[in-house]
Amino acid sequence: MAKEEGAPVTSATRDEAVRFQQLRLLVALDALLREASVSRAAATLGLQTSSMSRMLGELREIYGDRIFIRTGRGMSPTPFAESIRQRIRTLVTETEALMLKDGAALTASAGTLGDGWTGRTQMPMAPLAATRSDRLDASPTPAILARRIASIGDNAAPQRRLAKYIAITSPGPGKSRPMTTEEARDAFAIVLSGEADPVQVGALLMTIQYRGVTTAELAGFVQAIRGRIPPVPDAIGRPDLDWPAYVSASWRHPPWFIHAARLVASGGHKVLIHGFFGNGEESGKLELAAADAGIRVCLSVAEAAQALSQTNLAYVPIGALLPQMQSLLGLYPLFETRTPVHALPHLVNPMAAPCIVLGAAQMSRRDLYRDVARQLGEEDVTILGSVRDFAQFTPLKATPLYRIVEGQSEDVIVPAQRDVSQIATPPILSQREYWRAVWTGAARDEYAEATIVKTAAAALLCLAKDRAVSFESALEHAVHLWQKRDRHG
Repeated sequence: MAKEEGAPVTSATRDEAVRFQQLRLLVALDALLREASVSRAAATLGLQTSSMSRMLGELREIYGDRIFIRTGRGMSPTPFAESIRQRIRTLVTETEALMLKDGAALTASAGTLGDGWTGRTQMPMAPLAATRSDRLDASPTPAILARRIASIGDNAAPQRRLAKYIAITSPGPGKSRPMTTEEARDAFAIVLSGEADPVQVGALLMTIQYRGVTTAELAGFVQAIRGRIPPVPDAIGRPDLDWPAYVSASWRHPPWFIHAARLVASGGHKVLIHGFFGNGEESGKLELAAADAGIRVCLSVAEAAQALSQTNLAYVPIGALLPQMQSLLGLYPLFETRTPVHALPHLVNPMAAPCIVLGAAQMSRRDLYRDVARQLGEEDVTILGSVRDFAQFTPLKATPLYRIVEGQSEDVIVPAQRDVSQIATPPILSQREYWRAVWTGAARDEYAEATIVKTAAAALLCLAKDRAVSFESALEHAVHLWQKRDRHG
């Protein structure tokens, strides 16, 4: 068979092919920016989701930018993507208009003989007189707003700077952008210092909650908190493990994770627990549990450091670390919904422990926490995919562990345990009494014991700082510590 003849492939034709492909990528980028979803963008262009994902990858490589940031509510454009959004939309709109031009001209030329009144006026039509809207004072446009925002410098008064950050985040799709880490740090530092107007606090938190907090924003907020916590005295030392315990006041179950922390400490590790349990009648639940477990309740960083050096354990209420943060968490009844504030304490790590163990109920929150932890420079973190936002296993359910080990991501799935069942607290004991009885051995509860040792195993796995260490080996260690525990301690 004769070889089919065709035009030779030259560098010029290759360049044309590249330009054509780049135009396709720009159309895809426009769809992604409009839909904020790979699957929806693919549907609008009649493409497979995999094809759109591949084009997004090519765009990221071309621009050297992530293009989109994962948030609690989906995909959010990066500041760079926001900066080119309007240019991309203009290009695609003009392309669509050009594709319709021939058809429109063809329709206009297909007329009839008319009624004889054919002829041009002696007064040709002049170009439409107009004034650009961004030159008018009556209607501020994005350009005017951008100039106003840009005029608020870093040395402006705190409320002016915070107003600038609210204006950046609040106008809506196509007109707003997420804050950078530096902007978020400054914004939340103003809130923490008490220099923000109450209206500004609500506007900032609810705007970001509606849109979904980004990795950069959450990292900036955490940095602002860390900047206001007193430093750890060098002479005393730091904890080995940070264990945040921020529990909903509606949670009505025993805090088995407190016993798990006791096991880890009995293995020679210094464990700092810090937390919050609302402002209601049971707001002292975690403090009572800590005291019952022989864990010192500390009201300062220095006191916590001293307790760690003496007993390997300390519990610090968030109000002792930062009263303003406790007040912000206490706003929940005014909103009846969570805000970005509720995601912050889990990653504060107030005494700079080298390892963190925490929990996250939502899948999007687990990825977000790991991304933020990595941006904050944390090297060893274990996030339990638990049913609540604190580190405690639920043995009857498979539990994913989202980890950072020596700076590298690693996921582990711990299968559900089917040979245990939950039992009710005996009517002759209060929940608190029963919780203590399980530790002392006065009450036997296989489900509670499995919860304790598996939670301790997750913490020990994090402390190992070694990818070669398995959950099974950490669990064996935890079981050994449980069997050897000081039942009277």
